[in-house]
Amino acid sequence: MDVTIRHSPSFAVARCTLASGESMRAESGAMSATSQGVEIEAKMQGGLMKGLKRSVLGGESLFMTTLTAPGNGGWVDVAARLPGDLIVLPVGEALNLTKGGYLASSPEVNIDTKWGGFKNIGGGEGGFLLHATGGGQVVVACYGALDTIQLGAGEVVVIDSGHLVAFDPSISYTTRKASSGIMNTLKSGEGFVMEFTGPGTIHTQTRNPNALVTWLTEVLPFSRG
Repeated sequence: MDVTIRHSPSFAVARCTLASGESMRAESGAMSATSQGVEIEAKMQGGLMKGLKRSVLGGESLFMTTLTAPGNGGWVDVAARLPGDLIVLPVGEALNLTKGGYLASSPEVNIDTKWGGFKNIGGGEGGFLLHATGGGQVVVACYGALDTIQLGAGEVVVIDSGHLVAFDPSISYTTRKASSGIMNTLKSGEGFVMEFTGPGTIHTQTRNPNALVTWLTEVLPFSRG
């Protein structure tokens, strides 16, 4: 699977070019267009229980879409729900993703959930991360523009949990409230932050999906009773 990103950084679309008979997987609803003859099949990767874990705990859809090119090859365009950028990341040994980050992947990538040890990471519920393994590559979506932070050994950075997109498993982390005390938390408007210690790479997004949901809830008519 060869991936080309178009329309970055605000409204990015990934074109995944497939060889004869080659397959790829995508998040349900991510496909925006295909070349002629591409076969589309929706199924639960890894069976019912694994699909439920990914859906309920990881915040992704229950079904994943498998797209297979015909004999002369083909292409598939995928796009995220929210406006923003896309990046293609190698999975390598493993890769940690937050809720809403996964968009598509090569067929050998296995997407599962793992306990992240903290609450509300990247907008997710219950402290679970998406965990990609198996090699290959994954197309990752963000809300807004994408930033990449390279940490050296022992180097530390603090990131608001709602701005986190993906990070290497070599990075260790702890989670805490941004401010000490209830009053400071209310005044600052900040929730949980994550303190990462390198070495490794972190990918962040310049916009927070939680902030969008909060604003919509405040301004839409149904939120006022």
